[in-house]
Amino acid sequence: MFVLETDRLIIRKFHISDVNDLYDYAKNPNVGPNAGWKPHKNRGETIAIIIEFIKSDEVWAIVEKRRNKVIGSIGLHKDRKRELRNAKMIGYVLSEDYWGKGYATEAVKRMLKYGFEELDLDLISVYHYPHNMRSRRVIEKCGFKYEGVLRKASVLYDGTVYDDVCYSMTKEDYYDMMGR
Repeated sequence: MFVLETDRLIIRKFHISDVNDLYDYAKNPNVGPNAGWKPHKNRGETIAIIIEFIKSDEVWAIVEKRRNKVIGSIGLHKDRKRELRNAKMIGYVLSEDYWGKGYATEAVKRMLKYGFEELDLDLISVYHYPHNMRSRRVIEKCGFKYEGVLRKASVLYDGTVYDDVCYSMTKEDYYDMMGR
């Protein structure tokens, strides 16, 4: 079973029993739109999303160890903007209650280790919308290299079109950063 740990977090597969924790942050209008998805309307919608996460095996729960509470999600996905086979795109979202406390940075760094050291990926990309400065800060703290902006690259659930601010990290970048 897939389980990764950090000092404060467990990253694991989602379970149906996570519905209340996920719904608590997914209904927040400040959370989903920053990641490109609409806030959840009800727990039924959240259950359907959890089922998709379980089936896809690409998105995992971020659990705060101290409270054993799901506080976000993180995933490694096929990067639809690249054809490189051994590349993934990282995506993450965190409950607003946990913003600004280093949890997202901690989770992303652990996923970088997993991606490069265990999956032997060649590249991991990450994107944020121009207005999402919190995500930008996480990306910078994790050591990704800025690539540029893809203009009008993402259409959101409500039809809004945003630019994608693009970053990446190669396997070589990662090992250089780790001092190996």
